[in-house]
Amino acid sequence: MPAAAPATAPKKTHPTACLALADGTVFYGAGFGATGETTAELCFNTAMTGYQEIMTDPSYAGQVVTFTFPHIGNVGVNAEDDEANEPVAAGMVVKWDPTEPSNWRATDELRSWLASRGRIGIGGVDTRRLTRAIRQQGSPHVALAHDPDGKFDIEALVARARAFPGLVGLDLAKDVTCRQSYHWDEMRWAWPDGYKRQEAPRHKVVAIDYGAKRNILRSLASAGCDVTVLPATATAEEVRALNPDGVFLSNGPGDPAATGEYAVPMIRELLADEALPIFGICLGHQMLALALGARTVKMNHGHHGANHPVKDHDTGKVEITSMNHGFTVDSQTLPDGVKETHVSLFDGSNCGIALEDRPVFSVQYHPEASPGPMDSYYLFERFAEAMDARK
Repeated sequence: MPAAAPATAPKKTHPTACLALADGTVFYGAGFGATGETTAELCFNTAMTGYQEIMTDPSYAGQVVTFTFPHIGNVGVNAEDDEANEPVAAGMVVKWDPTEPSNWRATDELRSWLASRGRIGIGGVDTRRLTRAIRQQGSPHVALAHDPDGKFDIEALVARARAFPGLVGLDLAKDVTCRQSYHWDEMRWAWPDGYKRQEAPRHKVVAIDYGAKRNILRSLASAGCDVTVLPATATAEEVRALNPDGVFLSNGPGDPAATGEYAVPMIRELLADEALPIFGICLGHQMLALALGARTVKMNHGHHGANHPVKDHDTGKVEITSMNHGFTVDSQTLPDGVKETHVSLFDGSNCGIALEDRPVFSVQYHPEASPGPMDSYYLFERFAEAMDARK
């Protein structure tokens, strides 16, 4: 008797997405989210949670993110966890196809969320191999494409990756900053009420938005601050007109030297007030360092994750921190009167500075921990204490 025919014919599969590197290397996988093509710098993030916060972090402008943790999509998405109105990262690369959400807070699943917001994802990629390549060779320029029919012009994609200008010399803060000033009084999420409003602020703070995450502003509000957010291009006169008790310099993307063309002169004017507390993080940290006379440099592959150990020189304490930066302050260029307060235990790079005799300080990492550990929240309280002392 002839063999019985199978009940169902085997499904034919083909790659529906590809990631083309500028050196000609191509990774194939299963596409999800939006269709189309995008070019960017490729980085990797080692956080085990918080993919939604990472994708909506304005500091990721101009970058595609490789997630080293394989379980992406497992808690779904919800509007409360957005760090900006829309995803800012250009795309995402994951080991396994996104799983269905299994979390009581989920209001949507990752695939449809990305599709509705025009962001491309690729799954089924050997992210370990990709991460090793980034560590060894630096963050490459890439073209990411998603086509359900699997039709890719590889030569054209590699050419697009090679034509990507890169982040050096690129001012991206202007692209992600707010267009006009606004007031912020929402505090950090807390059980069982969620986000509550600041009702009894003690300090007036002006936050300069180079790409500020919402949880950073919430952390300021929770520390007792009445926050007014100004665009990245705000002048010192506009800041002074609000008569703040302190000034906050936010995180953000791009080359700090490019953003510094307009940000550094403004910060130097504010530094003329020797009693004014100033606190910066991430790009704001780099802006402050440039204003004080230091230099910044591009890193090989940057720091991106929620498990970065940082040592506090003053206390000897080691903090586990959340980081997202591809440039760093060159500690060898710090001028007299500016001390290095924190250092990365991964590579010895600078992670914090302070003026020796004034309430002016900054850190390279994200102390609001979204996502990440809460080891560094004390910095917001230190900022509030500096404003208390001024009063």
